[in-house]
Amino acid sequence: MLARKDFTPERVAAYAQLAAQFGDAKFLSEEEREASRAKVMAEHVPGTDLWVFGYGSLMWNPAIHVDESLPGRVEGFRRSFCMRLMFGRGMPDNPGLMLCLVPGGECWGIAHRVAPDHVESESRILWMREMLSGAYVPTWVDIDLGAKRVRGVTFVMNTSHPRYLPGLDLGEKARRIAKAEGHLGTNRDYLFRTASALAEAGVSDAYIDDIHARVRALIDQKGVTP
Repeated sequence: MLARKDFTPERVAAYAQLAAQFGDAKFLSEEEREASRAKVMAEHVPGTDLWVFGYGSLMWNPAIHVDESLPGRVEGFRRSFCMRLMFGRGMPDNPGLMLCLVPGGECWGIAHRVAPDHVESESRILWMREMLSGAYVPTWVDIDLGAKRVRGVTFVMNTSHPRYLPGLDLGEKARRIAKAEGHLGTNRDYLFRTASALAEAGVSDAYIDDIHARVRALIDQKGVTP
């Protein structure tokens, strides 16, 4: 599990060196990352809450201070395991896949509310967490919370990034997720925690259900310990 202490400029620099050894995509510099944050946060009204929409590990392990977390739905985007993962929950000789948002459909997830006094500090940590390599595009979206709609930020796949893998079929995705692991744990644990977070929130995603069933079947066939 990630924590706030894992995201400092010093830790990020160490991650960048480690990722470079694994041949993963180049990390953004601190200046590039801060420029991205400044551009996106320019649309945030000072003194108001910041809503952050999570659809993967941000749902169950945000690693930032949040004052409220609610199930929410975003239209126009859907989940896809389409980002090459060679660091964290994968390795160069055993690559995994990370969840992303791609255009089309809708996505249920968890919307986290960051109180106004914490927006500056927590957005910095959020950018260090999500924008290490520029594989995502920070994007403002409308989040349907049922009783109300709010504007929030989420992280969409950067389809021009070298880690983007759009052509994998579901069988190959399941095979990679079932066996990949790295210093943060297994790729399948990431999937299982995501599925559990959706179930606990009382929402579902047919795509996650399909991948989950395929990975479970591979584990049962090969006797892999979950």
